[in-house]
Amino acid sequence: MATVRVLGIDPGLTRCGVGVVDVAADRSAVLVHVGVIRTDADLAIERRLAGIASGIREILDLHRPDVVAVERVFAQQNRSTVMGTAQASGIALMLAGERGLPAATHTPTEVKAAITGYGSADKRQVQTMVARILRLDALPQPADAADALALALCHAWRGAPQTGAASGGSLTKAQQAWRDAERRARV
Repeated sequence: MATVRVLGIDPGLTRCGVGVVDVAADRSAVLVHVGVIRTDADLAIERRLAGIASGIREILDLHRPDVVAVERVFAQQNRSTVMGTAQASGIALMLAGERGLPAATHTPTEVKAAITGYGSADKRQVQTMVARILRLDALPQPADAADALALALCHAWRGAPQTGAASGGSLTKAQQAWRDAERRARV
């Protein structure tokens, strides 16, 4: 049975969650790696982004994923949080592109719905389901790491971009709506 290795990234400047899972065609999954790349808030932005890039490169080199899934940045009240998240997300997507890896983004609601069945699930519910799915003895900590694993699982279960996004064949309704909105924005 073929497996796909997915690197999930929950982008952030202070804590960037990373999780690698192997997912089989029957949707069973095995934990490969989980962690958090941390940067000091007192560092200049370029040093923080370089630190995140270095950490992601290390994961890419060590675990050689087939695909990268990144949390899609969404609007929040706090602009500095959105900017930092967007910058870290851009680093992750750029590194996937440099390596020729397919990459996809998923909204937090998509991820929660895929993992828990409920798009408004709280962090504890996501952590609990990730631990069950991966048969872990403890909840993955911190929440950023659990979110990265959830992103990887969501992506593997919902279809990789090389098969679904181009044709729309295996996209969820939410993914189809995002694809359509992105197409309209390009016009």
